[in-house]
Amino acid sequence: MSDRRMMQDYLPPYKAAVDAGAGSIMSSFNEINGVPATANKWLMTDILRKKWGFTGFVATDYTAIPEMINHGMGKDGYEVGKKAIDAGIDMDMVGEVYLDNLKNLVKDGKVQVSEVDAACRRILEAKYKLGLFTDPYRYCNEARAKRTIMKPEFLEAAREAAKRTIVLLKNSNNVLPLKAGGSIALVGPLADDNRDMIGPWSGAGDCHQAVNVLDGIKKLTGGNVQVNYAKGSNITNDPWLIERLGAEQLDIDKRSPQEMIDEAVNAAKKSDVIVAVVGESATMSGEAASRSDIGIFSDQENLLKALKATGKPMVIVLMNGRPLTLKWENDNADAMLETWFAGTEAGNAIADVLFGAYNPSAKITATFPQDVGQIPLYYSHKNTGRPYAGDFVDRYKSRYLDISNDPLYPFGYGLSYTTFNYSDVKLNTNTIKPGQPLQASVTITNTGKYDGEEVVQLYTRQMYGSVTRPVEELKNFKKIFLKAGQSQVVNFTLTSADLRFYDINMKYTYEPGDFKVFIGTNSRDVKEADFKLTE
Repeated sequence: MSDRRMMQDYLPPYKAAVDAGAGSIMSSFNEINGVPATANKWLMTDILRKKWGFTGFVATDYTAIPEMINHGMGKDGYEVGKKAIDAGIDMDMVGEVYLDNLKNLVKDGKVQVSEVDAACRRILEAKYKLGLFTDPYRYCNEARAKRTIMKPEFLEAAREAAKRTIVLLKNSNNVLPLKAGGSIALVGPLADDNRDMIGPWSGAGDCHQAVNVLDGIKKLTGGNVQVNYAKGSNITNDPWLIERLGAEQLDIDKRSPQEMIDEAVNAAKKSDVIVAVVGESATMSGEAASRSDIGIFSDQENLLKALKATGKPMVIVLMNGRPLTLKWENDNADAMLETWFAGTEAGNAIADVLFGAYNPSAKITATFPQDVGQIPLYYSHKNTGRPYAGDFVDRYKSRYLDISNDPLYPFGYGLSYTTFNYSDVKLNTNTIKPGQPLQASVTITNTGKYDGEEVVQLYTRQMYGSVTRPVEELKNFKKIFLKAGQSQVVNFTLTSADLRFYDINMKYTYEPGDFKVFIGTNSRDVKEADFKLTE
């Protein structure tokens, strides 16, 4: 990426973490401008320590120093170890390069004792702050672990957190929330699954104590709903993928695909509504788990198409660790929930949302494409000289031949069981000077039948600049709760400091000119107003 892109978009969250008091930083595996982060003195010393004032310690990612040999940064541990310590890396995680080579590097005069002292001091200081000099085993207490892990109040917090991460993507004809009566066909490879609830990188999480969707629904409805369960399909029957991830890990059912689909269709035919729990297994996300095709697997797709053919209302519950291409699902499902991997209390949280014990309020934090060919796709893009205007009249506009440029779901998107109306944006002034606050406000009204929460989002656009600027930038958001019929004025404050960027000279500043402010329920559905920043 360009230096401007890195400074403008990628580094600010890390700078915020340092400003908030982060005690340690990890060097990433990847290279930046041809130099792996673990040997990148510009990144680890010039930026992190000198510019940002970070005083904690820097650890590598797992075996990142010896992996630099594969990068081509040195022929052995001796050479890459010198580059790592010179860059400002204090701790060699697992790689043992420092253990095997630092003594010789100092002996040979390649590394100064002061460099080793500085690294040791930072690590020892962290241990001191953690109280490990006083009690080296202070966190290793079996009795405390038994008292603490899975405490009822902690499980309730996990359930609450999980509910707040679930995104309502579609809800035609108010199929959701489900009625606490009648019958549902609960189908899909992830419906009666505990392992995948806690997701990838769940550390010491105990999947045996996780709540699956089947159990969550039964527990919430207390027998008032007839649940007709059928697995319906495996997550995938791809032999190569099964071999890579393991049949046991994927919980492969040995029955034929058609036999499993038939069972699910029979369950659907004797039910009022279908709830299909589909998506990815936990092991398909995380490190070394990329996919070239991010759609629903064909076995699950065939199941969904067979369920659709029954004519029963179909609710799709998604579990996945990445945005997926969901064009068919969006066109054919009556309702759809994005639940990610919701953790130990996943089943209870999903049941709460399905049956309306909690009104979903989350928004997606990544853009969902219509097709994998649109990637990279993000809301804060820039215009070309021939921007696509939303129609196919001019064949020379920047567009695809086969689909529109639009995402399936834009950044910040997420529905509710209620509806919210946004008034026009009001500004206290249309012209501000540097440092002068601009007040932007909008009135939000809950126009539906349910109490609910809404994430009100504010974006800005600089119309002209010394370098090209994005069509939108998220600057602020506020989450509000409104009872049915209630209204609230939501106020935001902007100043010239919020309008800064890296200009043509790579100076972080603002430029006078014309701006737009957008306020809305996502990055696409917004109301706008114009203002100027003067000299």
